[in-house]
Amino acid sequence: MEETHYRIFKQGSKTYFFSSIFFPKEIKEDVFILYSFVRKADDLVDSVPQREREFRELERNYHKALEGRPSGDLVVDSFADLVKRKNFEREWVDGFLRSMGMDLEVSEYRTLEDLDTYLYGSSEVIGLMMAAIMDLPPESHHHARHLGKAMQYINFIRDIDEDLAYDRTYFPREELDEYGLDDLSPDTASRFPYRFDSFMKAQIERYMEWQAIAEEGFKYIPRRCLIPIRTASEMYRWTGKVIGRNPHIVYRRKVKPSVPRLLARIAFDTIVPS
Repeated sequence: MEETHYRIFKQGSKTYFFSSIFFPKEIKEDVFILYSFVRKADDLVDSVPQREREFRELERNYHKALEGRPSGDLVVDSFADLVKRKNFEREWVDGFLRSMGMDLEVSEYRTLEDLDTYLYGSSEVIGLMMAAIMDLPPESHHHARHLGKAMQYINFIRDIDEDLAYDRTYFPREELDEYGLDDLSPDTASRFPYRFDSFMKAQIERYMEWQAIAEEGFKYIPRRCLIPIRTASEMYRWTGKVIGRNPHIVYRRKVKPSVPRLLARIAFDTIVPS
């Protein structure tokens, strides 16, 4: 496994990184390639100031590498090779890059349907790519899309305060209006605690619904691959439960499971039959 992929992935997502090291070797290497590319693109649009020129260069390099002209960027070239080896649909990657581009231009979404466009490219296609890496049947794809979407949504919930620094709100504007919230700033949340709590609990319920659909597809995943996926899912569910008990915690700290908690969950999933 390339040190570059390892380093980028580890820096980007502790929960999914420590879960993913328990994939079988050949799958783990492809997972690291996928997530290093995803993280590199995400970091470019999430930097302050945003690095749009470098993001557009990454897009161009990906398309060059896909045509058989290596870009010299290990992360991009390895990912383009993965796309071809595992027969990713080109629209999956195009959708991902399109959503990352939206982060350069869009700061809020009026409706859930508007947000769904972003969610498809930023998360659902990641679930589809993971399904392809594990050689899962087409019947799994509906569930894979929901797993990607659910994990992304709980990240939106957890990272509300962080996203405010980017002047972004990833929740439908019409739903904030429904709960009488002008925005999701700490000041608004403290002035209208009941409205904020009700809004947050509704968002967590949506996450739980999507997560339940995702878990119905676990039957398609081989046990050796299911252990890290179930572990990551349980840790995201734990995050949702912690925030659900006290939604205002998102303004005080980033709710994430500790490494010991995560490793204990992996040990449990390894011992207890699915």
